[in-house]
Amino acid sequence: MVPLPARRALLAAALGPAGRLPRHHAPAAAARPFSGAGGQEEAEGASRATAMLRHLLLKLRATGPVTVAEYMREALTNPGQGYYTRRGGIGESGDFVTSPEISQVFGELIGIWYISEWIAMGKPKAFQLVELGPGRGTLTDDILRVFKQLASLLSKCDVSIHLVEVSPKLSEIQALMLTGGKVQSNPEDKSAYMKGVSKTGIPISWYRDIQDVPPGYSFYLAHEFFDALPIHKFQKTEKGWREVLVDIDPDVPDQLRFVLSPSSTPATENFVQPEETRDHVEVCPEAGVIIQRLACRIEKDGGAALVADYGHDGTKTDTFRGFRNHKLHDVLKAPGTADLTADVDFGYLRKMAQGRTATLGPIKQREFLKNMGIDLRLQVLLQNSRDTATHEQLLHSYDMLMNPKKMGDRFNFFALLPHHRLADPDKKHKPESKSPLPPVAGFGELLLK
Repeated sequence: MVPLPARRALLAAALGPAGRLPRHHAPAAAARPFSGAGGQEEAEGASRATAMLRHLLLKLRATGPVTVAEYMREALTNPGQGYYTRRGGIGESGDFVTSPEISQVFGELIGIWYISEWIAMGKPKAFQLVELGPGRGTLTDDILRVFKQLASLLSKCDVSIHLVEVSPKLSEIQALMLTGGKVQSNPEDKSAYMKGVSKTGIPISWYRDIQDVPPGYSFYLAHEFFDALPIHKFQKTEKGWREVLVDIDPDVPDQLRFVLSPSSTPATENFVQPEETRDHVEVCPEAGVIIQRLACRIEKDGGAALVADYGHDGTKTDTFRGFRNHKLHDVLKAPGTADLTADVDFGYLRKMAQGRTATLGPIKQREFLKNMGIDLRLQVLLQNSRDTATHEQLLHSYDMLMNPKKMGDRFNFFALLPHHRLADPDKKHKPESKSPLPPVAGFGELLLK
């Protein structure tokens, strides 16, 4: 772990005296709400909703009710009409706003976290930064700016960026932001569907699946990624656990409704734990599979994974919801036009790591960012702001990220690290040594001495 004075120096070196102006951002509200989109997008949305609903109605008439997971998969990633494949509404003109879209400071501190871990692990000669579901590319862009500021520190390290993205629309936006649009589609490397070089000279590759990313020492990033993966929902009844399914409403034939499976389903048998005490449970098997893959990669090749999302530690029940035009939206209405999401069960993610790696967290976003030095960064930016508007924007974006009633308590950070990262190598030789274990940035309070 980087000692505190060194960390403060690292922070100052990476971020410079002032950096860019804060981004325009959502007004004070809950983590996602904002104002609406334009008329043309509404018209396109209505057309797409009709096409997606028609597709789902045909499917349901042919097969009967489908799981919530299958419904989510169709609504979000159907190649023709899926929400992410066609639209992917991030930012002010979309359906939700994320932390990187609110303030550059968020991404800068994430960049510092990776550099801090790279130093703590002995400055390996190469590392891959792998982001799952990179959105508009804003977070990677902020991290790359930190890497550029610390170019002298990273001069002997071979750094590459690897983005896992299924949406053609979003990958275009990412390429424009990160490379200026200078990318090569369908390159000779069949695993990557697009390649380019960042504005700062770092190679970037795009993939459709984490398994396509080449092996090697890697730092993984999943910011608001797991919450959009399909979930299965289960309800406890007098007859035992039943799965929640989506079906056609017999009273209104062009609408959908939730029903309970008449008997136990394969998912019920496989995903509901015998010791479960809640009466309603949401399980995301895809998240479990991805965490297993990340844990195996970290165990084999080294590195770390940082997950940031809203969620809980195995305590919540019904969290499935939709967002459209920055407002809550009925999950069964106009499928394909709204973001569908559910809180991440960090307890489940920890269990699915299967002990292959150590896990840290979940820790509240406001605690993580405070531990990473956001207050120090805010002070520097405020001192260098020249006008009242910038000053107010800085305070407003800080409030959005840190206020417990906004993003501060709703979002959590969770990490996967090699077991040896948390072990003190000296303890084996000097059992009497009382020196504390080296802390991991962000997950422990920094004591100013």
